[in-house]
Amino acid sequence: MAKSTVESYFRKVESKWNAQEVKGKDPLARLVYRSNLLGSDAYINNTGGGNTSSKVMEEDPITGEEVEVLWVKGSGGDLRTATKPNFASLYQQRLLDLQEVYANFENTGLKTPAEDKMTEMYPHCTFNLNPRAPSIDTPLHSFIPYKFVDHTHPVPIIAIATADNGEELMKEIYGDRLAWVDWMRPGFELGLKLEETIEENPGIEGIILGGHGLINWSNDDKECYELSLELINQAADYLSEHELGEESYGGQYYESLPKEERRGVLSEILPHIRGQISKENKFIGTIQDDDLTMQFINSKDAPELAELGTSCPDHFIRTKIKPLYIGWDPQDEDIDQLKDKISSGLKQYREDYIEYYENCSPEDPFDMRDPNPTVILIPGLGMITWGKNKSESRVTAEFYTAAIGVMRGAESVGNYTAISKQEAYDIEYWALEIAKLKRMPPEDELSRQVIAVVGAGSGIGKDLSSRLIEEGGTVAALDLDQEAAQETADEILDEIGMGIGVAGSDISGSGDIIGLGCDITDRESVQEALKQVVIAYGGVDNVAVTAGLYPTPDKDGTVSDAAWDKSFAVNVKGNHIVADEVANIWEAQDLQGSMVITTSANAVVPKAGSMAYDTSKSAANHLIRELAIRLAPKVRVNGVAPATVVEGSSMFPRDRVIASLTKYRLDFDEDDSTEVLRDKLADFYAGRTLTERPIELSQQSEAIYSLLSSRFENTTGHIIPVDGGLTDAFLR
Repeated sequence: MAKSTVESYFRKVESKWNAQEVKGKDPLARLVYRSNLLGSDAYINNTGGGNTSSKVMEEDPITGEEVEVLWVKGSGGDLRTATKPNFASLYQQRLLDLQEVYANFENTGLKTPAEDKMTEMYPHCTFNLNPRAPSIDTPLHSFIPYKFVDHTHPVPIIAIATADNGEELMKEIYGDRLAWVDWMRPGFELGLKLEETIEENPGIEGIILGGHGLINWSNDDKECYELSLELINQAADYLSEHELGEESYGGQYYESLPKEERRGVLSEILPHIRGQISKENKFIGTIQDDDLTMQFINSKDAPELAELGTSCPDHFIRTKIKPLYIGWDPQDEDIDQLKDKISSGLKQYREDYIEYYENCSPEDPFDMRDPNPTVILIPGLGMITWGKNKSESRVTAEFYTAAIGVMRGAESVGNYTAISKQEAYDIEYWALEIAKLKRMPPEDELSRQVIAVVGAGSGIGKDLSSRLIEEGGTVAALDLDQEAAQETADEILDEIGMGIGVAGSDISGSGDIIGLGCDITDRESVQEALKQVVIAYGGVDNVAVTAGLYPTPDKDGTVSDAAWDKSFAVNVKGNHIVADEVANIWEAQDLQGSMVITTSANAVVPKAGSMAYDTSKSAANHLIRELAIRLAPKVRVNGVAPATVVEGSSMFPRDRVIASLTKYRLDFDEDDSTEVLRDKLADFYAGRTLTERPIELSQQSEAIYSLLSSRFENTTGHIIPVDGGLTDAFLR
């Protein structure tokens, strides 16, 4: 058994400011640069969290006069990836004038409506018709009387901010450099409190926001950035001197299973979990089992600390009121006991969430959000996070990782505290947060769907993988040629700007598509590939098999017995093996699914010289009907029957193209490129159809995508021809 220990966690951060990179940049470009630096390290700032600002003199587009403009990160932006359009611009004086407006709203005694009313006033302060909606933290930046302001959520600072003795620790660490403001929800009132605190403490360089984070300032942007790092490092130094090492979180109570063993257990339980939390909306999962995470989950105090939930608003929005902690002993309990505990734990979590919602909601509440957890902690195994796509589940893992670091620090120097359930509710169901969710674009057709594409290394499978990603799908690209599968994944990820599909050996860190090797004639290979898909994403919803084999005849036109066997092994039995193994995942999930098998027009059109291929595809057609019966009612099974697709097909290497051109007595030049020869052959095949157009990859992909989607939700057991109109293949 493996014991996870982390002796030291808190580290210093180094300045990445490069004078040459900012030379000649305008003020907004410098703000973007500073923001990107602060957002590049999750230890400093979470994805989508924190904000930065600059007060700049600009020419009023109407009067031509110089006016002070606040440029601040807009609502929904992310510091790491922010560009100029992600920043809102507002007249600074108009923002200051809103203080009198707020005083009138505040006199009603209703804080939340007053805050909401002020947010409605921000558009009236917009400079130069900038369409970017301002952040709710805009007043924090406006009311601080300095040109440059950084608001971040550094792990070491939040550790101090959430400790029950945080204010005392702040004074011990920083002396009079910083002031303290008790927890307040972000918004106008907090901005006024910061202004008041600065007036009462002249000369301070920043403020620690209780339970929340850090805000600091300067009249020079580089100095502001480097001050942020300096303050973070002071807290990190203090915590590194006091952290408890192996005794963090009360010491270790459980031991981790060896990595391969725990991945085996996870691959079995993930579909079980995913099915139970996806009854309202499907979720994509991420596993995290690094040493820091395991040390927390395996600790004596983890159940109690997890129950407290998080404190920082950014953490809470992602991780919900609290994670679900499963009290399973990996040394003394088996997988069936674990599954039982997961089921009962999820049931209790949902009941707790409903109680929290009902107790904290006002008379006219918003509709209750999904009551399932987004973070699940299991001793010996790791943390499982869930989101509507892979990116969101990874960000949720990032947030709770920060929360683990926060608890580690706070518990080393005091006692960790979290915000009250009412405060948590008021943030989760804040009208501004609900409005932000409503502004998000509608989800794509295949959002939340995990699709395994078998044969994705080339041809139809490669084109299909790209098509599914376009529609919001999460794709596992499988192929006999693992390098080709990985190439498909890498090319697609490069196109959508998400880097490489598999980072090192840790497949759980994958993006929206991964590349895996898989021999569908080998059951163990299929099992291993599907295991990796489940580890990467939590389950499987849909499967498209585009892999196929055309046995090449000998010189005399015959096909050997071995080639016959191979043809049926790939084109028939391989599809059966894939369906048989995915069926186990589908059964565990108990969710709707779909499978599409690529057969061929040859399945119903007898031809000289391709008997082995044609009869295997005919058998595949009937396999589709058998599988449709077996997997009903949850899973639909259909087929797509293309006529010969030459474009990009691995079944049409140069030698076969030349052999076919020779067979059909078509003139060609052997010096021509393979693509030219393929086009000539494709045109010949097109001439035999009613439409007289070549069969293209995209047409096959569109048919498969449509069958996988809800467009054919009541179609199963059928084969859709995409053959240009072959009269010999007409239904009869």
